[in-house]
Amino acid sequence: MSTGELLNIHPQDLEFPFELKKQISCSLQLSNKTDNYVAFKVKTTNPKKYCVRPNTGVVLPRSTCDVIVTMQAQKEAPPDMQCKDKFLLQSVVASPGTTTKDITAEMFNKEAGHQVEESKLRVVYVAPPQPPSPVREGSEEGSSPRVSVSDNGSLNASEFAPASRSYVERVEPQDNSSEARALISKLTEEKNSAIQQNNKLQQELELLRHEVSRNRGGISLMYVFLVGLIGIILGYLVKRT
Repeated sequence: MSTGELLNIHPQDLEFPFELKKQISCSLQLSNKTDNYVAFKVKTTNPKKYCVRPNTGVVLPRSTCDVIVTMQAQKEAPPDMQCKDKFLLQSVVASPGTTTKDITAEMFNKEAGHQVEESKLRVVYVAPPQPPSPVREGSEEGSSPRVSVSDNGSLNASEFAPASRSYVERVEPQDNSSEARALISKLTEEKNSAIQQNNKLQQELELLRHEVSRNRGGISLMYVFLVGLIGIILGYLVKRT
């Protein structure tokens, strides 16, 4: 727990059970240990990567406020599972009755003479919870796979940017199953078209066969007629002679 004159922050580190291509959230609890209204603002060194809700707010006297920090789905794991991102939580005494709408950037301006309390928070990646194993190994039971990050303590407040309330989701490549379905649909259409063409060709072939048969029948009948006519003429000439 980080203890300041205005707010207690728990936990001191932002622990994310890191998994690729998955949004991960963790929470902070801010406890106001004074009798004053305390306004706060959350900043981070990587504002495009995180969503903080609320990123500004007011903690009432002797009360608490929960802050949810969500990390975008990551496509790659950092080297050695170490993260250099950090958060800065600024707090300042506010006037009684102050609401979130009343908070301005000027309230956290040290140069204007305001007493601003600052707490730096590290981002730590930890291994996601594993399903229980049917066989327990006594040597590993109770061990923690947490990977921590060392803090060089040299970051200035100017290196932090205000954390956003929301962020635009990354567009992930479409699932391979959709491409497979599109390919199958295209092949099915081509198959149906080929079947229709085949049926049409068979019909035309059948009509052609009928035409040939009819023409052949006509030729044979004409041939018989001519032969018979010639035979009659020859017979008539033979009789005359």
